[in-house]
Amino acid sequence: MNLTADQTVEILRAAGEPTRLRILSLLAAEELSVMELSRVLDQSQPRVSRHLKLMADAGLIERFPDGARVFYRLSHDALARRLTDTVLDLLSDDEGEADHRRLEEVRRERAEEAARYFEQVAPQWDKMRSLYVCESDVEAAVIRAVGTGPFERVVDLGTGSGRMLTLLGKNARMSVGLDLSQNMLNIARANVTKAGLEGVELRHGDIFSTRLPERSADLVIVHQVLHYLNDPAAAIAEAARVVCPGGKLLIVDFAPHNFEHLREAHQHRRLGFADEEIAQWLETSGLEASAPIILPPDREGLTVHIWTGTRPVDSARKSA
Repeated sequence: MNLTADQTVEILRAAGEPTRLRILSLLAAEELSVMELSRVLDQSQPRVSRHLKLMADAGLIERFPDGARVFYRLSHDALARRLTDTVLDLLSDDEGEADHRRLEEVRRERAEEAARYFEQVAPQWDKMRSLYVCESDVEAAVIRAVGTGPFERVVDLGTGSGRMLTLLGKNARMSVGLDLSQNMLNIARANVTKAGLEGVELRHGDIFSTRLPERSADLVIVHQVLHYLNDPAAAIAEAARVVCPGGKLLIVDFAPHNFEHLREAHQHRRLGFADEEIAQWLETSGLEASAPIILPPDREGLTVHIWTGTRPVDSARKSA
């Protein structure tokens, strides 16, 4: 189905303004809040909000609330996205260069704050997690979701203290854990050694660019990581890339909530994820999403969801 002439003109009119083109270019890099866009563009929040509303009404971008904040991203609609990509491709490489430099400054500040946080909390990491959820219930549900193996290769992205590796690694021929925090990796190494696991490799690595071979793991895990990330959809796409035909991607994270203090106190960027959002990202990445496992808290607190996506066996690429 194609856009009508009127729809096309409406979308082009919504994009046809210098600041709006700058916003589209920034949102093509990652989802951003009004506050962040205002800072990068050096414009008032009300002015930026007016531009965002026009583009959201035209279907160019999507608005989604997250706790007390509102974020924006490019539309998932294929036709609107194709038109946006075409417009952005026509821009000179010099256009928006200053904006993206300022966005990089924002990213660097976020990364530095997160690194300081993880280095400080690493020794108490597992204890801190238990403040929000009953980890034993989560681990039992993880095993229900993926089975006990045996697994050929397990990859744990954002491995933290290595708990998922010690839980599932004993049934894997080999396992790989990636994390950006060296302190976390040191703790993971100690925990893996204490568990007597062999064939475990722990690497300093980025979840957005793992450098792992494509379709090389039958189980990929993203456990309590997405809510820290500036582009969770990109992280899922990279994790899915590593899943082999017949393999699974397991995601453990929070359902949407309003615990706003977690942003400042614990560096959470997103306050949970809707099932529909995760399912869309999984399917866009070529995986078949299963119904989530829902684990409500014993008392007032955070609800944990466990999502799985499976790569169909018949998706194996035919040799040339």
